[in-house]
Amino acid sequence: MWQSPMNELKLNKILHKVKSGKLSVDEALEELKQFPVENLEFARIDHHRSLRRGQPEVIYAPGKTDKQVSEIALKIQKSGCDVIITRIEKARFRIIKKGLKSAKYFPDARIAIVFGGRKANPEMLTKAIVLVCCAGTSDMPVAEEAAITAWAMGCPVERLYDVGVAGIHRLFMESERIRRADVLIVVAGMEGALPSVIGGLVDKPVIAVPTSIGYGASFGGLAALLGMLNSCASGITVVNIDNGFGAGIAASLIAKRIFASEK
Repeated sequence: MWQSPMNELKLNKILHKVKSGKLSVDEALEELKQFPVENLEFARIDHHRSLRRGQPEVIYAPGKTDKQVSEIALKIQKSGCDVIITRIEKARFRIIKKGLKSAKYFPDARIAIVFGGRKANPEMLTKAIVLVCCAGTSDMPVAEEAAITAWAMGCPVERLYDVGVAGIHRLFMESERIRRADVLIVVAGMEGALPSVIGGLVDKPVIAVPTSIGYGASFGGLAALLGMLNSCASGITVVNIDNGFGAGIAASLIAKRIFASEK
């Protein structure tokens, strides 16, 4: 059975009704205890997730049909919430966007964002800067996935691309930007050395992302992954191979906590 979506706007309305006396405490509890899950048979949409997590819902496009992706996104959008669609190609987005309003596509990141309501950009929820660095131009798709994800989660994002260890002077030329950042996402393939270098320069959280870029002995990113896990710069956090999305989520959670602690 479908139940009315519970988002922040509806929660505010319930609380104001209780405050004004239009709704009793027991009646409010009855509404709040219903965790709204919409059953589409092929998917069970958790409309409560944005309230619990404070971030948009996410649809992983591979493995789903265009109709399934479109229907899930439309249901979430109608609840007034944003939704992020990851790993979606441009040709698929052209088909899916026909039934959706306020949808933006970011081709370099292979991400689509469907905005709930009338807004066309995510609300910035922190002033903490997330800096996304990548070693080479070939690593940019993963870096862009991380950057767009963090931005969609409400973080100001800066980019620093093609600053790998093969020309380390390019990185040192940007030392001021590196020190100014609050959270750093560092994306690299090949031997995956860049996070170790950056991790030794800053006192900020560093999230390392290995990519599958490299020649045969890179084993599809495994060499970079192991190199990052064995980094001599202590405190580096490592996500899975090509997981720019996961890095963007982690960075946004850290950035929001930094901002909350400084209020």
